[in-house]
Parts: sequence; C-alpha cells; structure tokens
Amino acid sequence: QVSINIYFMCVCNVIVANAGFEDLKLEADKPLVRAALFHEATIRCCYRWNKSPHVTWIMNIHTTNGTTMLSLVNLSNNLMNKTTELTDGVTCHLLFFKRVRLNYTGLYQCKLNYNSLHIFTHGTFLQVYKPLQKTLNLSESVKNSIITAEGVLLLMCVLIPGTMPLCKRLNELERKKGREEENIYEGLNQDDCNSAYHQIQRTNQQGPYQDVANCGEDIQLEKP
Repeated sequence: QVSINIYFMCVCNVIVANAGFEDLKLEADKPLVRAALFHEATIRCCYRWNKSPHVTWIMNIHTTNGTTMLSLVNLSNNLMNKTTELTDGVTCHLLFFKRVRLNYTGLYQCKLNYNSLHIFTHGTFLQVYKPLQKTLNLSESVKNSIITAEGVLLLMCVLIPGTMPLCKRLNELERKKGREEENIYEGLNQDDCNSAYHQIQRTNQQGPYQDVANCGEDIQLEKP
C-alpha cells in the first residue's frame, strides 16, 4: 500500500510539472562561444513563456575523472553581469564577461525557476584560449619584399630544371658536329694537300696555253 501511494505521488508530480511547462518554448542557444584571454564575451539564453520565472546562471565544470560539477555563477565581482531583453515575445537573458579568464571555460545554462518547478536551457559552451604571440613584428614593406623574393625563387625553381635538358641537348649537338668535321678530314694527307695546292698555283701562273713561237725548234707537235 505504501509503495502504491509513493508511485501515485510521483505520477502526480510529473503531471503537474508538465502542466506548468506546457506553454514554455526554449529557443535554440548558440552552442559555442570562443573568446581570447582577457577579452569580452557574451552568452545568452532565450525562451517563450507567458510567465516570469526566476533565472539563475549555472556553470557546468568538467572534472578530471569525467564527471560534471554544477556551480552557480558568481555575479558579485566586476568581471561579469547579466541583463534581460524582450523582443517579439522572446525573452533573452544575457551574461556579459568583461575580461574572460581561463577558468571561465565551461558550459553555461539558464535555470528557470517558477514556484516549485525548474528547468535548464540547452546551454552554451564558453571556450577561453590564449592567442598566439607574434615572434616577428614585420612591416608591410618587409612582408612585400619577402613575398617578391619568394616569387623569384619559385620562378627559378621552375625554369632551371626546364633549361637543363635543353643545354644538355645543345652540348650533344656541338660534340656531334665536332666529330663529323674530324671524320671529314681524317683520311686526308697534309703533304698531298700541299703538293696539289702548289700544282694548282703554278698552273694558274703559266696559263693553260703556251706560245708556240717562243718554243725551241726541238719541240715537235703531235699530229691530230
């Protein structure tokens, strides 16, 4: 009998809870917000409800052993505050961070409390990161010079491999031409060339014909 009564009370509580939130419509929250260290960040939760619940911000912290720990957001410091906006029947609660810190990383949700009922919004994960520090502070003119030098080096890397086969081919043609010229004059004797050259020279000086009248009487002409 006792167990039946407990079961009946639980069912009634579920029915009452569903009846209280039946006209509540949660709007889609932004799933992720990234902010650089010591910069500003804003998280919001929005819903449609004709009631005015009490809203508190809850932070979900993931522990090292894989569990999640709920923590109430402390708004007493000067680094964060909250505001409320109402637009076209949609109520939005904003959590504003003036200077985020690394320990602010976590899942933030709105907890809506109305009488004895409460419900959590979908939530937004805030990720705080350290921006990369610049190792070299270069001016625009230096950057342009570096880009120009990189372009020249890239052009050389493209042209040099293409011209090497061409130069190799030209050298082969030059060597081939030299070998052909050596083969042309290989069978010629220098003494024979000199004697033939002197004969040609004497023939040109004397002429192809001699004056018969100036010849001696001992010369006899051949009969045709």
